[in-house]
Amino acid sequence: MGEITVEDDGLPCPEVGAWAEDKYKLVGLYDRLFSTGMKNKWPTGVYIDLYSGPGFVRVRGTGRMLMGSPLLALGAPDPFDKYIFCESDPELLGALQSRVSRYSSKANATFICGDCNEKIDEICASIPMHSPGHGVLTFCFVDPFDISIKFSTVKRLSSYLIDFLILLALHSDANRNIENYLNPANSKVEDFLGLPDWREEWKIAESRGGQFPRFLAEEYSGQMVKLGYIRQRWDRMKQVRSDEKNLPLYRLSLFSRHERAYQYWDDVLKYSSDQQNFKF
Repeated sequence: MGEITVEDDGLPCPEVGAWAEDKYKLVGLYDRLFSTGMKNKWPTGVYIDLYSGPGFVRVRGTGRMLMGSPLLALGAPDPFDKYIFCESDPELLGALQSRVSRYSSKANATFICGDCNEKIDEICASIPMHSPGHGVLTFCFVDPFDISIKFSTVKRLSSYLIDFLILLALHSDANRNIENYLNPANSKVEDFLGLPDWREEWKIAESRGGQFPRFLAEEYSGQMVKLGYIRQRWDRMKQVRSDEKNLPLYRLSLFSRHERAYQYWDDVLKYSSDQQNFKF
C-alpha cells in the first residue's frame, strides 16, 4: 500500500484520531484488491461512499494529513468506472469536489449532498443500469461516526449487485449509549438493525452472558444473510482500537454474496497483522 499522507491545501479538513490511518490503509488496500480483481470480470465497476467527507483528514494533535476514502478509491491502479460520493455537510462536499477535480479530473463522479438515508433514491438513480451482456458490480464503503446508517438504506442498495464494507460503531457509539438505546422511545438501534423486537432478543443474549457489541454484530450479520449475503463471523470483523487508551472503537465488516470477496478481505486482514506489501 502506498503512502497516504498529503499536503495541506487550505480546504476544510476534519480532525481524526491516529487510529484512522490504519482504517484508511485497510480500505485503500481493499479498493485495490476489489477493483483489480474484478476489472476483467465486470464491464462496469462502481464505487459508492455514503459518508465521504472532504477527501482529506488531519490526525489530531499532529500536523499530518491523510487521504480519505474517496481519494484512495480514485487512486486505485485500476480505477472504478463510476464514483458516487454522498456527504451531508455542504462545505465538506464542496472541498471534496475541489480535491477530486484536482486529483482525478477525468473521473466519472457524482456528488450528492445530504444524509444518505434520505438521499437513497438519488444514490440508486446514479448507479449505472445492469443489462444483459453489460454487468455492473458495485463496492460501497459505509463509514459513519455512529450507528446512524439505517438498515433500510443498506437493504435498498442490496437490490443491486453490490458488496459492502461497513464500519459498525459497536463500541464508540452503541456500547457507550446502551442505556439510551434501551429506552423504548429511542429507535436508533431498531433503524440500524431493521429489527423492531431487538430488545427482547438482547434480554435473552444478556441473560446468557452476551456482550452488547457482539450481540449487535451478530444480529446485523443475520440480517445481511436474509438479503442473500454470506454470514460474516465476529472474528473476521476487523477491530480498530483507540490510540489513546487502546479501547475498542468499532469493527470493519465486509458483506458480499461471493466467497472471492472474503478471500480479498482475508488478504487485507493478513496485511493488517503482518504489515506486508501486496503486489498488483
